[in-house]
Amino acid sequence: MSLLYWLILIPLIFAVVIAFAPARQARSIATIGSFVSFGPLLAALFRFDWSNGGSLQFVASYDWIADMGVRLGVGVDSVSLLLIALTVLLGPICVICSYTAVTENVRVFYGWLTGLQAAMVGVFAATDLVGFYICFEFTLLPMYVLINLYGSKNRKRAATKFFLYTFTGSIIALAGLVYVVFHHRSLEGVWTFDIPTLAATAAQMPLQAQSLVLLALMLGFAVKVPLFPVHTWLPLAHTEAPTAGSVILAGVLLKLGTYGIYRFVLGFVPEAVIEYAALIAVLSIIGIVYAGLICWVQKDVKKLVAYSSVSHLGFCVLGLVALNSVGATGSVLYMINHGLSTGALFLCIGMIYERYHTRSMDELGGLAGVMPIWSSFMVFFVMASVGLPGLNGFVSEFMCIIGTFQSSSAWVLEGRAGAAGGSLGPWFAFAAGSGVIVAAMYLLYMTGRVVWCTARQPADYHEHPELPKDLNRREIGLLSVLAVGCLGLGVYPTPLIEAIEPSVERTLAPYQDLLEERAQRLSLDEGEG
Repeated sequence: MSLLYWLILIPLIFAVVIAFAPARQARSIATIGSFVSFGPLLAALFRFDWSNGGSLQFVASYDWIADMGVRLGVGVDSVSLLLIALTVLLGPICVICSYTAVTENVRVFYGWLTGLQAAMVGVFAATDLVGFYICFEFTLLPMYVLINLYGSKNRKRAATKFFLYTFTGSIIALAGLVYVVFHHRSLEGVWTFDIPTLAATAAQMPLQAQSLVLLALMLGFAVKVPLFPVHTWLPLAHTEAPTAGSVILAGVLLKLGTYGIYRFVLGFVPEAVIEYAALIAVLSIIGIVYAGLICWVQKDVKKLVAYSSVSHLGFCVLGLVALNSVGATGSVLYMINHGLSTGALFLCIGMIYERYHTRSMDELGGLAGVMPIWSSFMVFFVMASVGLPGLNGFVSEFMCIIGTFQSSSAWVLEGRAGAAGGSLGPWFAFAAGSGVIVAAMYLLYMTGRVVWCTARQPADYHEHPELPKDLNRREIGLLSVLAVGCLGLGVYPTPLIEAIEPSVERTLAPYQDLLEERAQRLSLDEGEG
């Protein structure tokens, strides 16, 4: 059996075991299950041919509905395998961080949390549209339960808004994908849901049809990212979710949207992407700057970090639509880096919330004197999120901006804008770069108030019976793992960049020919003019 099947089945099996086990054993079973998944992951990482990372490997399939061409196929390239690795890494962190945070209905909590991991791995591993969509949709149910049952005061409203937004987007994306399936059926006379086959068919569709598919896919995946203006569900969901829910939401679930854009939007409709890249880039930049400005007025630390995710993931989408290797590689790297640094920030916030039961900057301050270890980690991860050189956020953010700066298409010929529209370039890069400055201002302001400033704590504060004032060894261990990742990818990101590039080059290969054709047409048009 393929290692990828085991990566999906192991958490699924443990989720079922948790459902029938005594409640007092749920935590232990979930912890063991989260670590068992490292076995097939490490085997896959060592056996993967990184020099050929653009090709699907560990390919396997199981006929489900043969007459309709439905097969539960799996396979990964370098990008999807790295995102699976991020998912598996965050698994035990989310389980262990909940030891003291979740004390009621623990069997329900750990069962759904473990099952969620199986669905997320399935999204990244699927090579068949049916399997992809089942896993993609199934992620909604565990997260809905986690927010609705274990969140804060407005958890029911947050869970409902999260579900309605993302479910509606998923249905719209499904419509676009089904259109491609029917188009292939009309051309070839057979049903297939194989993603590479459908990608080849979709790429040959006329521009008008591609534009409709692009609209459907972007509406669906943009909600998941989330991209402006369909981002409003995220701050509420993050704020009300339990700590583990926020970590997995920021670390992996939002990447389902950017991965969908990378795998389906770029892979299925290249002509339409070239035509509307500038529009998508504008929406990304609006999200970067707009979310950053909103962060300035936030008093809730968790909501501030949630809005920062909207800004950061705007860079991911911007790098993808730059349509060059630098931007797209930086975007994929940003997906991983954001999962580490922002996931760590939510962990830090969850740790102080357990102790003080507030996230308000008006009630918390001067924690460096009370919690020096926590404060050191908080400053470190804020610096990583800001993009301090030497930490992981800098490399990916810089690559996305440089890719945007260097982006040129057939719309620009010898420095003159063509009649077909604008293109990405220096002005887009400068606008996105302003978001970096805004991010530094609001994150450093928040750090100054919470970590230093005047010592403040809630009037009704009482020490947690199970937690010391500062971090314990369990909490230090969790944050140390993420800190090592942030530092390692900041100091030496080359192996990861080299692993990502083959997949990116394979994805962007069709764009080179299309851009050259556009350049030739523009050259002829200008010559005739």
